Amino acid sequence: MKITTLNNRQYCVVLDPWKDGQPQLGKRQLRRGEVSFFLLPGERLEPYPNPSGIQSVYVLSEAEALLLRAREDFTDKNGTKRKAGERWMINGPMDFIPDVEVEVLETRRLIPLDENEGIYVRDIRNGKVREIRGESYLLKPNEELWAKELPKTVEELLTSQRTADEGSVERDKTRIVTYRAPHNSAVQIYDYKEKKSRVVFGPELVMLGADEHFTVMSLSGDKPKRPHVIKSIHLLLGPDFMTDIVIVETSDHARLSLKLSYNWHFEVAKKDDPVEAARIFQVPDFVGDACKAIASRVRGAVASVSFDAFHRNSAKIIRSAVFGLDEHEKIRNKFQFTSNNLVITNIDIQSVEPVDQRTRDALQKSVQLAIEITTKSQEAAARQESARMEQEALGRLERQKITDEAEAERARKALIVLQVESQLVEATGSATAEAKAKSEASAIEGEASVKSAELSAAAAKIKGEAELAELKLRQQAEIAHQRAVVDLEISKAKELAEIEAKKFKATVDAIGAETIKSMAEAGPAMQAKLLSGLGLKSFLITDGHSPINLFNTAQGLIGGTPPQ
Repeated sequence: MKITTLNNRQYCVVLDPWKDGQPQLGKRQLRRGEVSFFLLPGERLEPYPNPSGIQSVYVLSEAEALLLRAREDFTDKNGTKRKAGERWMINGPMDFIPDVEVEVLETRRLIPLDENEGIYVRDIRNGKVREIRGESYLLKPNEELWAKELPKTVEELLTSQRTADEGSVERDKTRIVTYRAPHNSAVQIYDYKEKKSRVVFGPELVMLGADEHFTVMSLSGDKPKRPHVIKSIHLLLGPDFMTDIVIVETSDHARLSLKLSYNWHFEVAKKDDPVEAARIFQVPDFVGDACKAIASRVRGAVASVSFDAFHRNSAKIIRSAVFGLDEHEKIRNKFQFTSNNLVITNIDIQSVEPVDQRTRDALQKSVQLAIEITTKSQEAAARQESARMEQEALGRLERQKITDEAEAERARKALIVLQVESQLVEATGSATAEAKAKSEASAIEGEASVKSAELSAAAAKIKGEAELAELKLRQQAEIAHQRAVVDLEISKAKELAEIEAKKFKATVDAIGAETIKSMAEAGPAMQAKLLSGLGLKSFLITDGHSPINLFNTAQGLIGGTPPQ
């Protein structure tokens, strides 16, 4: 036996291990590295998932997880009781070595999804399928990726689009089915669970739900039209054209092959109205039905006219049959199918060929005969036109001669008139020059007089301004002189007053205040003594000009109190 060696990043599970000297048949034992051992008789290493039996430790990143299942009832390291068959997950980052009671089903990774990407996820407990879009998603223990199967025709159409855009790439069936609807197109999606449809108008990225499928358009093609030639997921809304070959027969049994081209488009008034949008898908093969309806109208109209009448008015007959006439007997400008809002706007007759060889030969002979008749008619018309042009040329020549002579006479008359006018101009010019010279001389004299008067006025103005300035200066000098004299007199009076005041003060100071008082009182005292010597008790001296109040004075003279 070779020794089994495990490093610190390895482990193994030993089947039917020995314990206490006894083999434990049907049991399993976990052995972790670092360790070296020999297998005892009957022991063997579990070969799953590595056939050698030596397993590496599971290293999980942040975006990874392990899906585990319990082989039997047990309690894990965290104290959680697990029942047999229970599934759960552990998330990274971490290193993990499964216990013997645990089976590693798979390693799951975070699925990054862009805004226009998604996956189908199925719940294994109830079987429901849902879509996850526009976010990174990690499957839950009870979930698994679900593969969406599509019809073979749809797979081929999607493969052709992927091949055109990305090369040959096989579709991941667990990813949400996407389809880029072209510009001015419509795609119908039917939900078999909800039993309703929706219409998406391009340009748009169509994403299918779990229960949704595309409505595949099976259209007619080729010339003449054959059914189920074109397969398409999207329906173009136009404007576009389609070409068909129609076999008709005239009233005189001439069979003709008409190659007609129709311009068409769909009219969708309200794209946000589900009923209005779904109407354009009411007719599965609108190309075949439209071509059959138009061909029926054309055959009915052609069958009522002869070959010759149709050959002359083929465009009018066909357009009248398809578009119809209005109340004014004018051809309408469109033909509309009300069932799916398809509108035919124009018909182009590309070719009209007889089907029968004899009719084709007769038509060819008729055309050749018509060409010969037309050629001879054109030759005769050319000869007649040549003669007419010759006569017209001769007439124009004669008229030109007469016109030239009349023009010469008019030129001679104009010359004489010009000579007379020249002499008149010469005489008028000399008189005008003389009158103009006199006028200019008079004007110069007048201008000289005006200039002289202007200069005289300017001199008088300058003289007057000078005299005014001199008078103003003289008056200003006189005012200054008078002001100086007045200032001197005021100064003199002020100084005299000051001298008098000083003199009076000096006199008063020299006499003294008591002397002045005595001099002032000497007169009245002497008068009082004189009056008292005369025996007068009271007297009044007045000059006769000052008023005197005698009421109280009389009482004082009488003395005593007046009687009550």
